[in-house]
Amino acid sequence: MHSTQLEVFAEIEGIGSASGLFIHGDLLYILGDNSGYLNEYNIKTKVLRKIQILFDKDLQQLENIPKALKPDFEILCQYEDKLYILGSGSTSKRNLMIEFDLKTHQVVRKDLTEAYGKLKSMAKIDDQNFNLEGAIFTGKTWLLFNRGNGLDSKNGIFKIEGTDLANSSQVLFNSFKLPNIDHVESSFTDATLVKNEIFFIATAEDTKSTYADGEIMGSFIGSINLQNLKLTFSNKISGRHKFEGITLLHQNEQTISFLLCEDRDTDELKTTIYKLVLKH
Repeated sequence: MHSTQLEVFAEIEGIGSASGLFIHGDLLYILGDNSGYLNEYNIKTKVLRKIQILFDKDLQQLENIPKALKPDFEILCQYEDKLYILGSGSTSKRNLMIEFDLKTHQVVRKDLTEAYGKLKSMAKIDDQNFNLEGAIFTGKTWLLFNRGNGLDSKNGIFKIEGTDLANSSQVLFNSFKLPNIDHVESSFTDATLVKNEIFFIATAEDTKSTYADGEIMGSFIGSINLQNLKLTFSNKISGRHKFEGITLLHQNEQTISFLLCEDRDTDELKTTIYKLVLKH
């Protein structure tokens, strides 16, 4: 079994609604679901740099974009020298994918409307129950984590073979049952790959909508075997936080440490990064 220890790692001004994390040396990349920027935070110098990734002329602002217009960037994942930023797909305005090159800082934009449509059709998930919150790319396979916080509780993992997500053809959907709190089932909010184990976070939120927020009942961390996509373990880590981003910080024989970020569903441009230590 595992025990967990949660502590504050950093408090950062200038970032709101944090939804994704990736650490690269001393640089912590932080995504906000209502922002047109990718945030680059230097852990040692505590300097924050904003990298513009949205260039829509129709947007009047790039921070705290109104809910009806926001790209809802819920996913930040990495493979080799690229970061992949994906919209949740929960509305027609949330189907955008951004590729960011860590070396050249080149930004490439892709429309995933057709790809998301194929996923919904294959898994028989309607628009009100499609809400992607996490992704893993292995270089050969994409895993996309659907948050089952809609009426149909479609918690599950899309497994997509191939490198080009925008032109996917071979797709499987694995339904998942996660722990509940007071009869409110938790649902995926992010995931990261550590060797052959998928570590995920999930939140129990008292809502039946992928759009409207509800009362936070608690959050979990757990792991899933990469090969068979079976649940290995799950542990409750908080009764009040809505964690939406996870990245590996450190690992040894006794412990594994992650950084987590939370979406507080406010317009305040301030975020807290947490350190979570799992002891075997």
